[in-house]
Amino acid sequence: MKKTIFLTASLVCCSLFATAQRHYSLEQILDSALHNNIAVRSARYDIEAARQQRKEAFTKYFPGISAGGFIFNTNNGMAKLSVNPAEVLPADISMTLAQILPSGVLAAMGTPITMTMLKNGMVGSVMATQPVFTGGRIVYGNRLARVGEDVSRLQMQLSENNVEKTAESYFWQVATMQEKLNTVLAVEAMLADVRKDVDVAVRAGVAMRNDMLQVQLRQNEVASQKLTLQNNLSFMRQLLSQYCGLRDTSFSIVYDESVSSPLMSRQDHDLALLSRAEYKLMNKQVEVASLQRKMTIGENLPTVAVGAGYNYHDLLDTNHSFGMIYATVSVPLSDWWGGSYAIRRRKLEQKKAQEQLADNAEMMKIGMQNAWNNVVEAYQQLQIAASSIEQAEENLRLNRDYYRAGTSRMTDLLEAQMLYQQSRDKYTDAFADYHNRLLEYRQSVGL
Repeated sequence: MKKTIFLTASLVCCSLFATAQRHYSLEQILDSALHNNIAVRSARYDIEAARQQRKEAFTKYFPGISAGGFIFNTNNGMAKLSVNPAEVLPADISMTLAQILPSGVLAAMGTPITMTMLKNGMVGSVMATQPVFTGGRIVYGNRLARVGEDVSRLQMQLSENNVEKTAESYFWQVATMQEKLNTVLAVEAMLADVRKDVDVAVRAGVAMRNDMLQVQLRQNEVASQKLTLQNNLSFMRQLLSQYCGLRDTSFSIVYDESVSSPLMSRQDHDLALLSRAEYKLMNKQVEVASLQRKMTIGENLPTVAVGAGYNYHDLLDTNHSFGMIYATVSVPLSDWWGGSYAIRRRKLEQKKAQEQLADNAEMMKIGMQNAWNNVVEAYQQLQIAASSIEQAEENLRLNRDYYRAGTSRMTDLLEAQMLYQQSRDKYTDAFADYHNRLLEYRQSVGL
């Protein structure tokens, strides 16, 4: 009976969607949203940035190579030396020289000699330094970078879940308005038939003109409802089109009207917890806290490195180059005071992350059960709404027959018609709510 009602409504509103350029299913809408939505694209950029950061951290395993040099020219030499030969020479040598050298030379030897050096020059070097021991900071830094990449992927999964949830919510809002509009058009056609019957009855003198006025008032009310629905439907199409990156807004949506039992979607919540992106993210937070604690410990350990280099200079107007190898050891002695507190702080942060993981895991399992309860309730509400349609349809048929037989009033017929419209609208709302609850449950169990 329900399928027959939907088919009739679809035929009545066929002309309304005759100009629609495209028909989209839920799968097409979700696929378009995941490919075009800005939140998903931003998450992809974050993943690529995290991948580049991981590659950057990997380079720390290799030697650091640096090159440098400078050229200088001064107005005076950087080194100045004044020498008095008479004061430098030993006494016995001075006596010997006094006997063999002319007096003029001996007098010159008593005058100080001034020399300047390093007035200009050039220095260059190339050095390669290989860290040997850094307290594990390079290893833990690379692990942190890999965890960061994993976190970016999990965050993208959450972004996709949010986009899917929003897109499907918009989809079912469009479906609801589309189906309610179908109902209004079906009711409009019914009222047109009733008006014909009343017009004939009034002309024959077997019905009062008041009946015609009641029908006309009801037609005006339905026409007003149709205008509102058409406007809201147009807005929701634009919103869905923008969110999913569709090319136009002149489209209609199609979906399967059958309803399957929710028992097919039931999952083991203890196992499902492990596949939740949120749970995995919290595990990553615990891992990050542990690695940060180890990094802090490493910052307070000695650092050992070895290296080699090549150097060149012409400081004394002579080209000179040489190679060298070296080793460095750095021990942060005074940093241990503040470092001990930093390590304790990191331990507390790790413990806090572990306790939050346990607490949030319990809350997520409670959320799964609540989401499942909502699915079961929505399914039961849908079954009640389906039964109400059949009852309202039969009530409408009987009241129309009674009115034609003259045993019922027009107010009773119009009330039956209104109840029929309300039952259809309630079913439409319940149908969309059921699918939204199913989506929330699937996401709560990590599907």
